[in-house]
Amino acid sequence: MGLRKKFIGDRAFYKRVMAVAVPIMIQSGITNFVSLLDNIMVGRIGTEQMSSVAIVNQLIFVFYLCIFGGFAGAGIFTAQYYGSEDEEGIKHTFRYKLWMGVILLSLATFIFVFFGDSLISLYLKGNQDGGDLAAALEYGSGYLKIMLAGLPAFTVVQVYANTLRECGETVVPMRAGIIAVLVNLTFNYLLIYGKFGFPVMGVDGAAIATVLSRFVEMAVVVIWAHKHKEKCPYLKGVYRTVRVPLSLVRKYFITGAPLLINETLWSAGMAMLAQSYSMRGLNVVAAYNISGTVSNVFNVVFFSMGDAIAIIVGQHLGAKRFEQARDEDNKIIAFAVFIAAVSGVAIFATSHLFPLIYNTTDEAKEIAAQFLMAQAFIAPMIALMHTTYFTLRSGGKTIITFLFDSGFMWAVSVPLAFVLSRFTNLYIIWIFVFVELANLIKCVIGTVLVKKGVWMNNIVD
Repeated sequence: MGLRKKFIGDRAFYKRVMAVAVPIMIQSGITNFVSLLDNIMVGRIGTEQMSSVAIVNQLIFVFYLCIFGGFAGAGIFTAQYYGSEDEEGIKHTFRYKLWMGVILLSLATFIFVFFGDSLISLYLKGNQDGGDLAAALEYGSGYLKIMLAGLPAFTVVQVYANTLRECGETVVPMRAGIIAVLVNLTFNYLLIYGKFGFPVMGVDGAAIATVLSRFVEMAVVVIWAHKHKEKCPYLKGVYRTVRVPLSLVRKYFITGAPLLINETLWSAGMAMLAQSYSMRGLNVVAAYNISGTVSNVFNVVFFSMGDAIAIIVGQHLGAKRFEQARDEDNKIIAFAVFIAAVSGVAIFATSHLFPLIYNTTDEAKEIAAQFLMAQAFIAPMIALMHTTYFTLRSGGKTIITFLFDSGFMWAVSVPLAFVLSRFTNLYIIWIFVFVELANLIKCVIGTVLVKKGVWMNNIVD
């Protein structure tokens, strides 16, 4: 009975958690579902096209996570400022995010413009199995050049949407996300295949559709936020100055720098894992892309529990409700692991169905199904790892989360994948499984740290 009380909440608790998580879940779910359809549409053209898009998206993913990491430190303060009803504090974190966004966007644009082709080529070093490597490079280079135009809009969306979520407004970013993915899906169909008089643009059409959707999403979020200042009082006069007191910049940066470095190194680590797997050929690049896109659709439910922890637990910590923060954190973690187990069953049951939709080789389809079955088994472990990470982060323990996440990635996961892919003849699925199972160490460490309560801190007083 004690365990039941510790890990299972009442109806009111789950209603409150789902009120926060469901809008994020729906937005992420629709985004990932449309990414799946986008992936399928490009995948219907051919293996080289699908692989090139997958490689570029893996590289851009590093920028996305740099933005999330750059904003996350200020976001911890935003949630706690909101919990303590400090509107001026929220304005400062909003302005800090704007500056951080400009800096990161400038760096990313420079890197992609001058080194984009070289980065894409890193993934085309394996054998020729599955397609033409030179063609894949050409498709990827054109796709990347167009995608760069959407990065400013993505950055602005994150400044606004993250602040809205941290202040309890999760529905508006969800609506904007839904509208954006519908725009993306519509123009994918029109521009990839040249329907209703539009030109047949293939991979370039997919990129243009994504860029259009980014600007639509930005317009929806920004216009709503400034038209509803009674719900967003912290936006009143927010642009009268873009100055942030130096003492606060230092405070946000000291808290957030480990998160920025963490997200950058972690996403770069994920890119390196994909590069190691790509040594087994384009069939593996295509299969890894298919399995990742499909599993993301199923995993949004338990991934949204991390956001729920950041918001709900962060607000409790800001209001100094420490015991309530611990109690609800335990219940959310348990709920996430349970959902992940259910999600794993669904992934396993459909593992051989989704790859059949793609116009790729039979070998790539079979490898994709095997990747999905492996991901089905590790889903509960990923959920535990994800929620313990967000728990530690909610209390400002960013140095610990840095070591926990990217430190482990570069000390264990990346070297393991590098060695197994280059110095053994292991089948690709076994390499993937061994790399993922190493994360059991993180699960143990995360569970111990959460149980000890090292994360229960108020950082805004």
